[in-house]
Amino acid sequence: MAAGVLKQARRSYLDFNATAPLRPDAREACRAALDLTGNPSSIHAEGRAARAVVEQARAAVAELAGVSPRGVTFTASGTEAANLVLTPAIAYGRAPPTRLIASAGEHSCVLNGHRFLPAAVQRAPLRGDGRIDLGALARMIGQGEGPVMLALQGANNETGVIQPVAEAAALVHAAGGIVVCDAVQLAGRASVKAGELGADFLVLSAHKLGGPKGAGALAAASPGVTVGAPLLRGGGQERGLRAGTENVAAIAGFGAAARAALGEIEGEAARLEKLREALAAQVLSAAPDAVIFGVSAPRLPNTLCFAAPGIGAETLVIALDLAGIAVSSGAACSSGKVARSHVLEAMRVDPELAAGAIRLSLGWSSDEADVAHFGEAFGRIAANIRRGRSAA
Repeated sequence: MAAGVLKQARRSYLDFNATAPLRPDAREACRAALDLTGNPSSIHAEGRAARAVVEQARAAVAELAGVSPRGVTFTASGTEAANLVLTPAIAYGRAPPTRLIASAGEHSCVLNGHRFLPAAVQRAPLRGDGRIDLGALARMIGQGEGPVMLALQGANNETGVIQPVAEAAALVHAAGGIVVCDAVQLAGRASVKAGELGADFLVLSAHKLGGPKGAGALAAASPGVTVGAPLLRGGGQERGLRAGTENVAAIAGFGAAARAALGEIEGEAARLEKLREALAAQVLSAAPDAVIFGVSAPRLPNTLCFAAPGIGAETLVIALDLAGIAVSSGAACSSGKVARSHVLEAMRVDPELAAGAIRLSLGWSSDEADVAHFGEAFGRIAANIRRGRSAA
């Protein structure tokens, strides 16, 4: 019954930062790969056909990241890629890191997914605009002994704020350290070339680009990297960095999505920014006192995070869903609950205001009709909520 309702009523999907709808070319690549019989580690013709698909996808992801194909290690998710690389046992032609510094706004897969001892982990503060405090970072680098590993997002999944990765990387590299950039949200919306960012490693995820769920990648700027004991041990797949038969279909879809995203990035960014600004105008028209977070910093062209005083996030998410609009409150990885955002807390946003934070995120299938749909629904819902509060 519920599925029938979803098919009959208009739905506007404004939650691309949680996951993007599958692109048609990625769907076709997955379908074609499912018809392949061979194991990509086998040497017969069927195995070589599967291997060719994996390597074509590896080349596409490498081009997106600006690295050699040998620097790309496929994983089952961006989370796994982060867990794989965030280790003091990493070898990258330099002294191994003795400390991990992570920005206070990092995704939970970074904050909770590393392999450093708790005493060796520090959180670098954010400024009020959502960007890392570079002055504080420089002091933290200089206060401890040994080289550091810095974990810094390319762009925040909640606010869309783009981090000064290149500037932070210059500070870390001057002290002999290593930079890991979670580029999951940045990929497909801005350049994620490792050389431009100054990152030694990039973490990527297929389903944020319009690829399938179940495929991620760790991209190394230099292919001569080892990570000590891999998370998954067994066969020698992925050059010994990630045991287990590759998910050929998901990897094929990842490659197709990477090619599509890379091919349209400049025009798409301008299109999405125009839609985002139209959404912001709709929000401020219905709720002039609404606060847009990170507005004074560079942001992803597709992301709008806001709160309207007196309108709770859970109430608004449910009301919009009933109106046929999918949005998120905070990170989708906190699924099933509306919790206080650690990102907004790090930005020192008033807790009562932060409790109403809503994220709208656009992507390849978004259009002006989605913006109009949201504007009509939000205006009506906000007026009803505030009318009810006034009556009470």
